[in-house]
Formats: sequence, C-alpha cells, structure tokens
Amino acid sequence: MIFQYHSDTDMLYIELASGISTESEEVTPGIVLDFDENDRVVGIEIEDASKVIDLARLELLSLPVDNLIFSKAGMPEPAYGAEANAASL
Repeated sequence: MIFQYHSDTDMLYIELASGISTESEEVTPGIVLDFDENDRVVGIEIEDASKVIDLARLELLSLPVDNLIFSKAGMPEPAYGAEANAASL
C-alpha cells in the first residue's frame, strides 16, 4: 500500500494494489475509488485532503507490516523492517 500526497492539487492517493485503473467512481463528494478490470478497488483518491485529514500524522495499528519504507520524491527509498535488518547482518 502506498500513500502519495500531491501538494499542488491537495490530493491524497492511496494505492491499495498495483494495477491499472479502468474505472473510477466518486462515492461521496471528494472521495473517488479507482477500480481495475476485475472491479477490484486499486486506489482511493481524497480531494482537498488537507481540509479533511491531519496529513502530519500517520498511525499504524495492528497491521502485519514486514517492510516499512519512507521516501520523498526524487530521493532513494531506505528500507526499514525485517528485510533491512537481515541485510545489515
């Protein structure tokens, strides 16, 4: 899952699965779901995100995360988690 914020448009995109969006549906004002060819939700777009979400805070609860990656556009992605720990041994 990838969270990507576009400050120029104030849009937060949450990529749930890799794939190509073939259809989109606005389910409520400012919330758009992207579907793939098999009608699976592959992404969620939140318009005017800074007005409805605290973008300065991200909290993960009870997720089975093996690899957590923090990155900025144009910068290399350092890995955190089991894979990074194994690589440092």
